[in-house]
Amino acid sequence: MLAVPLLLGIAATAPSPWHLLLAVAAVAGYLAAATAQAWLRARRRPSFISSLALYGGVFAATGVLLVVAFPFLLLAAVVVVPAGALVIGGARPGTRRDLVNSLAQAAIALVLVPAAAYLSGAWQTDAVVRATLVAAGYLGGTILVVRSVIRERGNRGFTALSVGFHAALVVLAAVCLAWPYTACAAGLTARAIALPLVERRRAGTARPLRPIHVGIVEIVASTVLVLLAFAFPL
Repeated sequence: MLAVPLLLGIAATAPSPWHLLLAVAAVAGYLAAATAQAWLRARRRPSFISSLALYGGVFAATGVLLVVAFPFLLLAAVVVVPAGALVIGGARPGTRRDLVNSLAQAAIALVLVPAAAYLSGAWQTDAVVRATLVAAGYLGGTILVVRSVIRERGNRGFTALSVGFHAALVVLAAVCLAWPYTACAAGLTARAIALPLVERRRAGTARPLRPIHVGIVEIVASTVLVLLAFAFPL
């Protein structure tokens, strides 16, 4: 969720040493947010304080350096603040992590596309918009696919939503992007169809579909998309 938007932003423009600092800030921010959510749900909260201080300190330090060098990065707060409030709100004890919460996390990650492009010094609006939309399509599809075989497993309506979303991506890619992206979208649609089928067939057997298997599929899919973005610039 962090690597794909960051790398697509770089692929749409040009690499810069500042991207390393942005990557550190992104990882530290994610770890701080994840730890804060665990802290909210935990009973033994003091055990999380040192981790929160470390991750939060690294994020604050790298964030300040980036904002001082590139003040326009503050515009990211327009997305990060409300989306972050939804994520933290969903971490309260007894609160189910619903689809809105997952999409809010993806929205925060998507800020990395324009941020990386801005830091490159080679901003091209059309390319950045396309890269952001491609990243949004991929992350949104990933959230739907993963939920269809884990939290919403057995829910045929949710699976249909996931497959329909991916089918729409194929059409949009065919109209707006080069043919390799259409092929990639078709492959992602195939995985949206196949994973729920595999999950149903393996349910109750000695070899059920596990989260690690889904994760491996997503690692391969995201790697293909990133390589595609560098080979066929948006």
